[in-house]
This record gives sequence, structure tokens and C-alpha cells, in this order.
Amino acid sequence: MTWRERLPAVRGRLLHDEPLRPLTWLRVGGPADVLFLPADEPDLAAFLAALDPDVPVTPLGVGSNTLVRDGGVDGVVVRLAGRAFARIERVGERRLLAGAGALDAQLAREAASAGLAGLEFFRGVPGSVGGALVMNAGCYGAETADVLVEARAVTRDGRSVSIPAAEMGFSYRRCARAAEGDLIFTAGLFEGQPDDPAAIRARMDEITARREASQPIREKTGGSTFKNPEGQSAWKLVDAAGWRGRAFGGAMFSPQHANFLINTGEATAADLEGLGERVRADVEARTGVRLDWEIRRIGRAGPAA
Repeated sequence: MTWRERLPAVRGRLLHDEPLRPLTWLRVGGPADVLFLPADEPDLAAFLAALDPDVPVTPLGVGSNTLVRDGGVDGVVVRLAGRAFARIERVGERRLLAGAGALDAQLAREAASAGLAGLEFFRGVPGSVGGALVMNAGCYGAETADVLVEARAVTRDGRSVSIPAAEMGFSYRRCARAAEGDLIFTAGLFEGQPDDPAAIRARMDEITARREASQPIREKTGGSTFKNPEGQSAWKLVDAAGWRGRAFGGAMFSPQHANFLINTGEATAADLEGLGERVRADVEARTGVRLDWEIRRIGRAGPAA
């Protein structure tokens, strides 16, 4: 009997050989061996506690900065979708509790409605709260670490835990606690500062206008492809190397923003990752600077699905 035939009972949904391509913004990649959509946090915790510990588990949010390779993903992919993981609730005077499945933009809007400043930057962050916790997401001079009080998670062995922000190990586009790979974030508790809701919304509108003017937000993209090297801008390095607007199969670095990798039509994951690796090699050869991926790449190489 295989591990797939011995999966624990759940109240949510277990889908075998489920395509992941429609669940990512880049629209590429193969299937998950099993996709698990838990009903709520207790369902997730019970499943992980009973699952064979040798089976790989990979969390997937809304797929805004994830490239799924063409061969698909081994083990169980967990996606926190639905109302149970998308709730945003006020906690006291200055805090909001947001489920990992809530969109970052919605968190910004809820904070504005509550008259809480400091979370405006989330309006310009694609993706969900869970992803923001995993990568310390941010933009325009602010990041998740600035406003997080604590994260809530379920460990690989099924325990529910709370992790204070000081123990998350945040750095630029990284959370050391998440990198250990032994938990799935289920919520974040955020704190803002009282301010006039109209003033907060005005700042959010500025962020939206700035993003629309500078980023290819209507393309099939994964957001910023590479992290900014210390003291430098990734887009300037890509641009200077001549890769802005150059096609590689169905992949291209956007003519609008040179650090945005886009699927121009029918790209494979191999096209996209291959272009990224060619650009990294070229930039390093020209400048000695090694670009690190900001887009998360998961799964196994293989033929396009």
C-alpha cells in the first residue's frame, strides 16, 4: 500500500494528481501528487499529526511568487483557501488578526477602515498573508517585520504554535523560522498606529498608482524575480546586461520593469527558470554580482504538463 492510499481522513478536500498551473500567477508547472485543502486549522493540524513523517509537505498560497516546475511536486501540497483562512478580525484598539489565506491588499484595506496606519504598504504586495510571513514581504521602504506582533502556525507534527515577531528571524525577503521547513503559517497578528482613515487611503492610492505605472501587473508574472543585492537594484543589473524585453521561448523580462519575469503566452516552467538562470550567469560574468532568486521555485524538473 502506497502513502497515497494511507492518507489520514480529513474534513477538507484531498485531490490526487491535481494541476497546480491554474493556482500560480505564472500559469506554469505540473501537478501535485496530492493537493490538500483543509477545512480549518484543526483539520490541518490533525492531518499533519497523522501523516507519514516521510511524506514531503509543501505549502502554497495564491501562487503570486511561486514557480512550479514542469514535473510537478512530490508529496502533499497544502493550500489554505476558503473563509476559515481568509478572515481578518480586529483585536483590541491597534491590532488585526489576519488568516494566512487573506490577501495582502485586503489586509491593507481592513487596516485603513479601522484607522490603523503602517500597513498601507501591503496594498502594493501581491499575494497572501502566509506568503508575506514566509518571505518578509514588503515594498517602498516597509516590510512585514515592521508591523508583525506574532505569527500563528501548525508544525509538521500537528502542533499549533504562536511565534513572536522577535523569534521569526526576519531579514531582507527572508524568514529564518519559515526556512526551517517544519511549519505552515496559518495567521498573523499585526499592529498599526491610529490615523485618519481618509489619510491612510490616500497613501494607499499613491502606492497603487506607483505600482501600476512601474510594474506589469496585468501580465502573467511572479513579481520581483531577484532580490536586490546589498546597495544595488536587481532591475538595474538586469537592464544593464541587456535582458529587458528579450524573449527566451515563451519567457521574457518585462519591457516595463526589468526585474519582472513574465510568461508571454505558452512558456514552460523550464523556459522561465532557464531564462532566469541565463540572466543570473550573465550578470555575474559582467559584474561579479550574484543575483539570488526572490521567486520561490518548487517541484521537480520534467516534461511540460
